[in-house]
Amino acid sequence: MDYVIEMLGITKSFPGILANDNITLQLKKGEIHALLGENGAGKSTLMSVLFGLYKPELGIIKKSGVEVIIKNPNDANELGIGMVHQHFKLVHNFTVLQNIILGVETTVRGFLEMEAARKKVIALSEQYGLKVDPDALVENITVGMQQRVEILKMLYRDNEILIFDEPTAVLTPQEIEDLMAIMRDLTKEGKSILFITHKLNEIKAVADRCTVLRKGKCIGTINVQDTTKEEMSEMMVGRRIDLTLDKGEANAGEPVLEVRNLVTASREHGRKPLKDISFTVRRGEIVCIAGIDGNGQSELAYAVTGLMQIDGGQVLINGQDVSKKSIRARNLSGLAHIPEDRHKHGLILDYTLEDNLILKQYFNPEYQKHGLRLLPKIHSYAEGLIERFDIRSGQGAITLTRSMSGGNQQKAIVAREIDYNPDILIAVQPTRGLDVGAIEYIHKQLIAQRNSGKAILLISLELDEVMNISDRILVIYEGSIVGEFNPKDITVQELGLYMAGSKAREVNHG
Repeated sequence: MDYVIEMLGITKSFPGILANDNITLQLKKGEIHALLGENGAGKSTLMSVLFGLYKPELGIIKKSGVEVIIKNPNDANELGIGMVHQHFKLVHNFTVLQNIILGVETTVRGFLEMEAARKKVIALSEQYGLKVDPDALVENITVGMQQRVEILKMLYRDNEILIFDEPTAVLTPQEIEDLMAIMRDLTKEGKSILFITHKLNEIKAVADRCTVLRKGKCIGTINVQDTTKEEMSEMMVGRRIDLTLDKGEANAGEPVLEVRNLVTASREHGRKPLKDISFTVRRGEIVCIAGIDGNGQSELAYAVTGLMQIDGGQVLINGQDVSKKSIRARNLSGLAHIPEDRHKHGLILDYTLEDNLILKQYFNPEYQKHGLRLLPKIHSYAEGLIERFDIRSGQGAITLTRSMSGGNQQKAIVAREIDYNPDILIAVQPTRGLDVGAIEYIHKQLIAQRNSGKAILLISLELDEVMNISDRILVIYEGSIVGEFNPKDITVQELGLYMAGSKAREVNHG
């Protein structure tokens, strides 16, 4: 059998954790091969070994049957291996074109030669349906566009083995469909794709074969066509997963969050202004804002939580106007926030896990005296949350947050915000980049919060999530609320039409 890449007996460990334990993975030419596993199962580590970011303690890598040594990403690029990382590696104040050619620039007498590069990038983007604006600054484009830039970076370097690390974690349903089509086109052109994911629907949709990892070990490689989603999730988690939610009827009470005629101007290029938005979230209900990425969801979350100033209207928590209040004042009024960008707004990556878990409470008398932190108290509080929320880390509470897997970083934020015991929880993409086990867990946490009388505002791009756990759905399009629905009365397809702006209906702001 001709394999284009073989990873044989790969073992890689970090302090306190065996990330890859004697793993073998074989990629055929022209196939889409999925790598499935829970957060922290070792998927990203294995791909980082192939891309030259980590050196394994044991094992060998072969390309087309010949053993190769990959010391760094430049070696990987020379061998035709490219990678799109889960958290993109782009320079934000460079243009799209500058990012694509970075590291492989053509110069003439010391000056950058951009014209040929521009032509090649435009030709590639047309060939693969990757529409981008070469002159846009990366900081001003959506995450979906940033991902296209990452893919074009690989194609520009003529990579033939393409690694996608959780490529759909940040995309809208439409962008995911586009990406799947792009991946199929890439394999038709003879490229081979390794696709890290934990979304079973996507594996079913595009992958030929799938290798399953669990806690650093290889559980097996299967043909996707012959295996059910239930069988795959059981291989991945080691137990039956309930893919449906039983949440019971909502019992909505008093209003907790009231947003009245909210207006924000567009302060920076690429930011959508909000136009006269009004809605209420009551105790004991989950209200979901659904929409295609970039229609004002982020701005709405920023405006309500205090990360961004508003230009008109009011935000009330428990009847108290907090529109001009600081973030801490809003938190103390009963607001908690699971932010969409866990690295920018959710965590301080160079702090330990315990320091991140105490961020909203360190100033309370329970955790400090005369301005000095009571470290044993903080430590035992963190240990309690780690156990309750199953946050996995190499060294427990003192683990550096940066070294944890994305899913466990997300669990840490969810633990901190839910334990804060808020009246209103703003959850923005709370399950982004999580595996089925962790998603099931977080959904159950949100429903438990709702059943205990909390108000929850969920902002999600995952239509399955929107339909599964919300009691009311508000659709946002270009900064306005264009429809309000009961999830029982609408199909995903219909919802998609409202999200795309091709339908709108009168909204009752109750």
